[in-house]
Amino acid sequence: MVKQNINLYLASPRGFCAGVDRAVKIVEQAIKKFGSPIYVRHEIVHNKDVVKSLENLGAIFVDEITDAPENSTIIFSAHGVPKSVFINAKKRKMLSIDATCPLVTKVHNETIKHFNSSRKILLIGHKNHPEVVGTMGQVPDGNVILIENLNEAKNIYIEDTNNLAYATQTTLSVDDTKEIIEVLKQRFPDIKGPSTEDICYATTNRQLAVKSMADMCDYILVIGAQNSSNSQRLVEVAKKNGVSNSYLISDEDDLNIFLNNFNFTDSINIGLTAGASAPETLVQMLISKLKRKFEVNLINHEVIKEDIIFNLPKSLR
Repeated sequence: MVKQNINLYLASPRGFCAGVDRAVKIVEQAIKKFGSPIYVRHEIVHNKDVVKSLENLGAIFVDEITDAPENSTIIFSAHGVPKSVFINAKKRKMLSIDATCPLVTKVHNETIKHFNSSRKILLIGHKNHPEVVGTMGQVPDGNVILIENLNEAKNIYIEDTNNLAYATQTTLSVDDTKEIIEVLKQRFPDIKGPSTEDICYATTNRQLAVKSMADMCDYILVIGAQNSSNSQRLVEVAKKNGVSNSYLISDEDDLNIFLNNFNFTDSINIGLTAGASAPETLVQMLISKLKRKFEVNLINHEVIKEDIIFNLPKSLR
């Protein structure tokens, strides 16, 4: 049987960002240095394969620090945590290692600075996302107001409009966030923003790569977890840029459903990318599956080079 031809555009950059890479290495180094078990509060990054591989090394993932014994070593995930978590870990005589992405820490520091300058902070982000919970928890309750969408930005009532600032989650849609910020600036001309963009370089670059692939692709596949904000945004960006057949592939089942349900005709163009918390092994697994079924013409689609590296905490170097 003759295999059908497909052009597979491989987005670059894709997959692990510097913050995720650092967080994973922190868990690996901590196990090497302190021995297992090492406890990790929440998924270190939003990816089951990454979590599983770290569990195999001796990491134990817990929902709250009270699920880990007193005096144990606990690592906080790349998404960041409220200040109260550090305080409670100290009370329980735990050794805390902070794997918060430095770009998330930047948002935390700006939030604290605004609070210290008596400003009310409008945080653009998704309710209950761990990063948002962590950022809101940097200052006392009631000082951060969450804005989830354009409609809320248009209608939110603020009493004192003279002392306002905004911050954003680092993994949002660049275009959607830009619209929300424009509305806030129109409504509150004196609102203070961050010194540099809060949306991280990796989120921006991965969305840029998807946008530029959209013109040439009939389908776009995004490897990433269902609870990964940056992966979900990549699917949204692809759809917004005209590729209605864009899908999140969170595991092998998703890929099998995709392959079984689509009878491609003629030569077809597929774009492939991965969210910032998806390992390259998943990308390669997907490519080899496609190669079994199709004659794959692999095209590297590089938009920008990434060379950012974040150092490990001093205690682990």
